[in-house]
Amino acid sequence: MQYWVEEARRGNQLAFEQIMGQFQGMAYAVAYAKLQDAHLAEDAVQEAFAEAFKSLHKLKESNAFPGWFKVIVTRACNRMIRNKRPSTIAYEQMVESVAPVPDIADLVVQRDLYQSLYASIAGLSYNLRVAVQLFYFQGHSLKEIEAYLNIPTTVLKKRLFDARKKLKVALPIADFVSVWNDLYEGGRSMLHIVNGDVVADKLRKSGVQGDILVWREIYSEGPIFTDLMEDGNRAIRATYLEQRLGIPSREYESGCLSQEKALAAFHQYEEVVLWFEHDLFDQTMLSFLLNWFAGQSMGTTKLSLLCIGDYPGIELFRGLGQLSVQQLEGLSGTWQSVGDEVLELGRLVWDAYSSPDPSKLVELLQGNLTALPYVNRALQFHLSRYPSIKNGLGIVQQLTLEMVRDGLSSPVDLFKQVGDKLHELGMGDLQYWQCLAGMVQGKHPLLSLDGTNQVPMYQDVSTEWKHSKVALTELGSKILDGVEDWIAINGINEWYGGVHLEGNHVPWRWDSVNNRLVQVQCGREWKLIQ
Repeated sequence: MQYWVEEARRGNQLAFEQIMGQFQGMAYAVAYAKLQDAHLAEDAVQEAFAEAFKSLHKLKESNAFPGWFKVIVTRACNRMIRNKRPSTIAYEQMVESVAPVPDIADLVVQRDLYQSLYASIAGLSYNLRVAVQLFYFQGHSLKEIEAYLNIPTTVLKKRLFDARKKLKVALPIADFVSVWNDLYEGGRSMLHIVNGDVVADKLRKSGVQGDILVWREIYSEGPIFTDLMEDGNRAIRATYLEQRLGIPSREYESGCLSQEKALAAFHQYEEVVLWFEHDLFDQTMLSFLLNWFAGQSMGTTKLSLLCIGDYPGIELFRGLGQLSVQQLEGLSGTWQSVGDEVLELGRLVWDAYSSPDPSKLVELLQGNLTALPYVNRALQFHLSRYPSIKNGLGIVQQLTLEMVRDGLSSPVDLFKQVGDKLHELGMGDLQYWQCLAGMVQGKHPLLSLDGTNQVPMYQDVSTEWKHSKVALTELGSKILDGVEDWIAINGINEWYGGVHLEGNHVPWRWDSVNNRLVQVQCGREWKLIQ
């Protein structure tokens, strides 16, 4: 856009036409929300473009054009209000100017629903009306609207949330979500891919339209390969998960084949929506799916993404499963279309994460990852799980020992506290129990366990574990103080994405002071991976 603005300032008429095409819908939405008259709104937009073209030389920064132009539109509207003349327009014309409908028969069928929506939107405050019209009816992205209205994304999201909440109350129909789905979300010809059964159950209760596919995987645990759908790679992963977490290999492989079959049938849907959140658990799952879709011919199927890292009113946001049915219902329809940039970045992320060479991931993190805004932080936390240069502990082990030293002894309390502190990992209880098992079992335990000899595994409902206690061993204290190195004493056999570390000497470590991955050069000398 900066290029077109610069060209327009030089008098390039084609460049200004490009700008008009980009901002005409936004300008109309703002003008109509303020004037509530379609003819006046069109006049105001034309007047604003004329003024902008004449005044373009006054614009100091090209990237400030969206906000600058919005001020011009508002001024034009204010002039219209001062000199307002009576004007009428058929409702159908107004609908066509804001949200074109390609078929007259469709317009007739849906007219009552449109009228309900537009009548209710008219009752919203100016700020909420503009947000709804720009996002839902004009189809602009959050980033585009943020620049145009000159407001933070968090404020824009809050306005959309408040608008949907008010519309649900105001509409004279029983189910606002179903009406919105029918008009803007493709009705039942949709597939929603979610990260767990809790989210799936709540979505069904919310009335979201379409089929729901729960993607059951833990890509933040165990061996990862670029092609996990290959039989040999799947078998290796199945064996690991059975031995480490107790998940039966046959059950795992059968589940994989079932969900892969459902995924491969995506062409029967008009739209596929990916529901994910900010943590490592979800970001790895999201990158896997984006990598897969990047290799598919989408045909007429639209791919969309809803990915959030916070929610209004929730101080510590852990994930979508934390939300109520009503809150998830409020998110329905706020997803964004997945373009080539997002697909390509998803492919690059999965390629780097699944690589046996972690330097690929380090290199990726030095680039531009804004198309997937949560992936950088998630992958940084992934790298922090590597053994540290201080004592050989990963971030989960380190924090656990620190909390035990500070007085926590219940495994259940430890899971909650560590999980809250490191919520960017999205770590489940089964993963954490096995991390604890690695510290209490073996020849060189860091923790002692009182009350039971068994750490829970998959579908274990033992109650003894809930009442057990852990305590720091003498070695655990030395490791925590950095006197001894856990890897040198105990060895390691762990997977970090596609990287397999094993033995008493490993080539990669995490520098927690400088937040970077380093490579063993000679003995205990380290160098930064470039």
